[in-house]
Amino acid sequence: MSPKHGRKVKLAYQDPNFMDSTGARPVRIMTEYLDPKYRLRQEGVADTIVMFGSARILPKDRATTRLKAAKKTAARVKTPASQSRVRLCRNALAMSHYYEEARQLSRLITEWAMTFGDRPRRFVICSGGGPGIMEAANRGAADAGGKSIGLSIELPHEQAPNPYISNELSFNFHYFFMRKLWFAQIAKALIVFPGGFGTMDELWEMLTLMQTGKLPEHNLVLIYGRKYWDQVLNWKAMVRGGTISEHEFSLLRFSDTVEDAFLQVRTVLEQYHMKIDNDYS
Repeated sequence: MSPKHGRKVKLAYQDPNFMDSTGARPVRIMTEYLDPKYRLRQEGVADTIVMFGSARILPKDRATTRLKAAKKTAARVKTPASQSRVRLCRNALAMSHYYEEARQLSRLITEWAMTFGDRPRRFVICSGGGPGIMEAANRGAADAGGKSIGLSIELPHEQAPNPYISNELSFNFHYFFMRKLWFAQIAKALIVFPGGFGTMDELWEMLTLMQTGKLPEHNLVLIYGRKYWDQVLNWKAMVRGGTISEHEFSLLRFSDTVEDAFLQVRTVLEQYHMKIDNDYS
């Protein structure tokens, strides 16, 4: 049998069957490191301020509209379900001030950061790319006329990235651990608004990295909204129980107003982080 000639064999990295296979998983993981690294450098991003919080917190206007609609329905259809809906909408409106405050804080940080120029860009707002507090963070940066980053995650029922992320700085990850790496790697501050499991997951990740010396202790971790967080987490109980030390507790800072939060962010960054990291080029 004569050999076949002229048949072109696909390059491995151009073969979707291979690239989607278990064998190519290390390649896929590496792309989720290298692509953000390349694109962030292209945009001149030297470091970030990460803002976390619940995807379920609504802006005040949207929460108000939902409550009005729920009340209208409850007046027409008097059922336990309709009354429950009104209660949920009231709670959403009560929490909506956190969205507005996250937006304001992001705007102030971005306006300040933009005074350092864009080569490199310093202290760029970075969020998880979704709705709620994440949207508020990106929206505040857009209000200031600045760029912001969104690190979205590919999930079966996840919403699209929010529309306020800068197009060239919108990333989508498959692997949670690679997404977390990019949250942590160039962040100089973490601002944690009220949130649920995902928010706490990211908070513990950052605190553990600082506790174990994988991130500098002078990176800022700012907990915003003590009324909420003190109901959810008993920080001092960990100190009293000996599971963390007073020094480790001191890694946390707290704030309840936009003005105070901005002052704390600016003070820590000016004290510890004005020098650009050596690996930035």
